[in-house]
Amino acid sequence: MNILEFPAIDKNTDDLIRLIGRIADKNNFEVYAVGGYVRDRILSRERKEIDLLVVGDGLTFAQIVKNELNASDIIIYKNFGTALINYLNYKIEIVGSRRESYTKNSRKPKVEPGSFEDDIKRRDFTINALAFSINSKNYGEIIDLFNGYEDIKNKIIRTPLEPSITFSDDPLRIMRAIRFATQLDFQIEENTLKAIEEMRERLAIVSHERIVDEFFKIMMAHKPSKGLALMFQTKVLEFLYPEIANMAGVEQRKEFHHKDVFWHTLEVVDNVAEKSDNLWLRLAALFHDIAKPLTKAYDEKIGWTFHGHDEIGARMIKKLFAKYKFPLHKIDYIQKLIRLHLRPIALVDEQVTDSAIRRLIVAAGEDLEDLITLCRCDITSKNPDKVLTYQKNYDIVVQKIHDVLERDKLRAFQSPVKGDEIMKIFNLPPCKGVGIIKKKIENAILDGEIPNTYEAAIDYINQHFDELNKEVEPFRNN
Repeated sequence: MNILEFPAIDKNTDDLIRLIGRIADKNNFEVYAVGGYVRDRILSRERKEIDLLVVGDGLTFAQIVKNELNASDIIIYKNFGTALINYLNYKIEIVGSRRESYTKNSRKPKVEPGSFEDDIKRRDFTINALAFSINSKNYGEIIDLFNGYEDIKNKIIRTPLEPSITFSDDPLRIMRAIRFATQLDFQIEENTLKAIEEMRERLAIVSHERIVDEFFKIMMAHKPSKGLALMFQTKVLEFLYPEIANMAGVEQRKEFHHKDVFWHTLEVVDNVAEKSDNLWLRLAALFHDIAKPLTKAYDEKIGWTFHGHDEIGARMIKKLFAKYKFPLHKIDYIQKLIRLHLRPIALVDEQVTDSAIRRLIVAAGEDLEDLITLCRCDITSKNPDKVLTYQKNYDIVVQKIHDVLERDKLRAFQSPVKGDEIMKIFNLPPCKGVGIIKKKIENAILDGEIPNTYEAAIDYINQHFDELNKEVEPFRNN
């Protein structure tokens, strides 16, 4: 079998590999393309990362390639015998063939030179253990020691060696197995899946950052629910992110039951994934009902309730993200969407005032569109008529929002009168009293008492000067 049986998606990549092969020939190096590039070539997936295995001194060959390509950027990882060359829009990783051994308390291997077979055996999964020669004498000849091609054809994830050994050596491979199964829509072979569950606690020796990186790749897959379900099935989710796993479970009392929050959440995440590549919106979907297990109560008359799960869930996010070592820079965005996710549907009633619409617009700010997307994706009923009714209700809300936005110019809402002018009018120093006046003006606009203009706000101040002045008097004296 030859790699040329699987046409390159990108001819430029193929040309680059052939060029490096000629460099190898000229300098008497035996070199193979390995790993992800071979897998993705067979799967007809475009890839800008090229993994090369050198039988011998990989670092010397890397320097030769860097010089021949006139590449400006090379990073050497001496301890691992690895080099990374950034060339045009490619990442070329070059490694000398090696064998690895691990200690129980670390996923960092002891590395020493090895044969081609030693190097292939250390690979994580059979689908990543294929190689093809890039030397001209046998260019494209595929070497497949572990039937990786058959596993690619059959969409199977399995380890080259005994899975318990593979996962014990490097537990991050547990997350990688789930990630590949999710991204490629493959199935994890039974013994490999069993080993993931048995070895899950070995993940304790892996840095949170590496785990989060794999988890976010799962969340960015076409259908994240596959990976989340695998994590739940193998109890990896319970070990890493127990609060998410705790959403699972259904109780029934008398004729009342509630749908399983975890599986509902997975549907919502998939719905959002169909609409958006925004990781943070997908995470908001994952966490939008996180407080339901804490707020679950049973009412004899109406059944199950989850009062306050929106506000409590929003408050939980900062603590959970810190615990999970998730990036914190989007905390406010995710909290906002969770806090507001019940608000839009409550605005369907024809009696709902423009004031309520304005307050939602201002509360959501620039994230209003994402909020509506989340709310629409939160509809997971198996009854198509019910789904259609809910979606029509959201159409009504969106139209109301559009009407108010256009009429009241609320897209970048803030008090039309600035703090400096308020201080001058009321003879105030910088103090809380300025904020009180601004809030009064904002509320008057949101309640529809005055339009969102500077002139109307000044008129409001003049008409209510005495009561406003009295309210801020204590701050003037301080």
